[in-house]
Amino acid sequence: MSACSQDKNVVAEEAASNWLKIVDAGNYAQSWDDTGTVLKTNIAREQWQELLTRNRAPLGTLISRQLTSAEYTTQLPGAPDGQYVVLQYASNFEHKSSAIETVTPVLDKDGQWRVCLYVVR
Repeated sequence: MSACSQDKNVVAEEAASNWLKIVDAGNYAQSWDDTGTVLKTNIAREQWQELLTRNRAPLGTLISRQLTSAEYTTQLPGAPDGQYVVLQYASNFEHKSSAIETVTPVLDKDGQWRVCLYVVR
């Protein structure tokens, strides 16, 4: 891994971490506000809130989250070419002890890293 992609991973991870704090606090509307244009063009704010209410809220309080991988890529299925970092976390929640969270920040048009994909399994 080059130093350049290493730096991108660090900055993207920081953006993801800050964004995850919003989700962990249950501020789903704000989490949509803080996502990248890729996500916003694919899902409406209300749909996003419903999705997280259905999929994230039942897990309960976050107990621990450990980054397990960070992979820089310029292509994602179903998304325009860009600069992405796919982050995977091993997470423990109040009601699910071994979850995998995938958080993908993208370098947005304004030069800021913003989450464009979030999945909990």
